[in-house]
Amino acid sequence: MIPVTRPYLPARARLERYLDSIYNSHCLTNNGPLTQQLGERLAEYLDVEHLLLVGNGTLALQIAYRALGVSGPTAEEGWNAVTTPFSFVATTSSLKWDGGKPAFADIDPDTWCVDAHRVVEAISPCSRALVPVHVFGNACNVEHLEAIAARNGLPVIYDGAHAFGVRYKGKSLLRRGDATTLSFHATKIFHCIEGGAIIFRCREDLETARLMTQFGTLQRDRIDAVGINAKLNEFQAAMGLCILDEIDTVLTQRADIWERYRTQLTDWVRLQVWNPKATQNHAYFPIVFESEAVLLQVLTALGARGIEARRYFYPSLDDVACLSPAQVHHKGKQQSNAQSLASRILCLPIYPGLTSQQVDVICETVKESLGHVGIAFGMPGCTKGEDQCRTKPSPN
Repeated sequence: MIPVTRPYLPARARLERYLDSIYNSHCLTNNGPLTQQLGERLAEYLDVEHLLLVGNGTLALQIAYRALGVSGPTAEEGWNAVTTPFSFVATTSSLKWDGGKPAFADIDPDTWCVDAHRVVEAISPCSRALVPVHVFGNACNVEHLEAIAARNGLPVIYDGAHAFGVRYKGKSLLRRGDATTLSFHATKIFHCIEGGAIIFRCREDLETARLMTQFGTLQRDRIDAVGINAKLNEFQAAMGLCILDEIDTVLTQRADIWERYRTQLTDWVRLQVWNPKATQNHAYFPIVFESEAVLLQVLTALGARGIEARRYFYPSLDDVACLSPAQVHHKGKQQSNAQSLASRILCLPIYPGLTSQQVDVICETVKESLGHVGIAFGMPGCTKGEDQCRTKPSPN
């Protein structure tokens, strides 16, 4: 069986050295020495300031909303945040959990990030923030989005769960906006088993968030605010430090796998159009087919060979009644870009340890399946008519 992803585990001896320090200190949580060390090293590695570690990526979003005054006691009933329907469910469910609503803006059909023009249309008097997503690590149109936010007096909170290490115009993409959140879940490029972080633009917001994550108290016998428990513990920090020690190996292996896929599949499927001003971190390898029927045939063929691929992100969040009932489209209505993409996209396995031979088998399985269905496929990012896209003949 080839899984779609497999968490990276660092050298056991390295991890045990960090664990020994925990046993020696007897400090398990509450901003212990390993947590402090990890925060400092991550800020340096990512080239950011005002970084706060938290327990997971969903908490990172929720704390960011509170720290920036988007949610919480000052939020009027019925408030919303403008966001994308093409993302993992936590981007939207974190808003709903805090009493907000998503105001969905459709995506760009090539980059798959939220379309800035559609963001303008989605803003209303109830809007309190923009929550764009750097989808699969691809940088949003940050200048345009931030200009829109400034004109409307709204903070920008980027969901950067996939954007670890991405640079934009030579600087960390994570510096953009009023805040950017990260996920350090076990399946991410960098992980702490479970974990997350928030990078704030302003130190004042960082300190507000820090207080919130520790029950509203930073000093014994003193409570300064209403807070919650969102801390990272020392065992999570130990894993994170180990992964950071080996991050160059992780990134190199992922880049090699990603490039091997690209070389073999670029003429057979459509690929994401990458922001030319941003670096690529090779977090995922998503491919797009001409129809859902073709996707299902390829998925079946991969499964028959013990290869797990996954439909990231499916379904489109604007088609999920419990998230936004008023925006769910009726059956038969023309699909949005997000809905169309969600029905046709598949992520292939990518993780350190996946061999070249396994990648070759995956690619051959995809191509054989596509050859059998005899469907025309566009070049990466092709948005022209079918007659202007390449048709790939059967390899048989």
